[in-house]
Amino acid sequence: MLEELILAGGTTVVGAMATDSWAVARGGIARLFRRRGQDQQSAIEAQLDSHMALVERAGDAERVRESLLPVWQLELESLLDEHPDAAGDLQELINEIRDRLPEDQRAWVQNNVAKDGGQVFAVQGGNVIVHQMPPGPRGGSGAAH
Repeated sequence: MLEELILAGGTTVVGAMATDSWAVARGGIARLFRRRGQDQQSAIEAQLDSHMALVERAGDAERVRESLLPVWQLELESLLDEHPDAAGDLQELINEIRDRLPEDQRAWVQNNVAKDGGQVFAVQGGNVIVHQMPPGPRGGSGAAH
């Protein structure tokens, strides 16, 4: 669950760079990092400004955002390791920023894992309808005959 929050947070921060949502994103991230003290907050603000400028100047802003994503995932992971109480605030910030992002900047993340013979039926933005027969003589075993 924490990994998903970190990925969503990083994706949302870099997605907001050079958009109308940037002021909200920058201010919210700076507030989160205030937990580390004023010097660290100032350093994060400078890093945010530098990264946003890279996105603004880029001919391919999406490529730059993709390159910056791991940096912000690491920053958020480090923050949450030190201050687990920041997780709720990060989730609130993600929701606030996503509501303000242009439609094409909203990122959808979905991780699905099936283990030990399990099955996953997943979809984003639609429906999944699954009709399965139980194993046995009428439903079959799923093996080819």
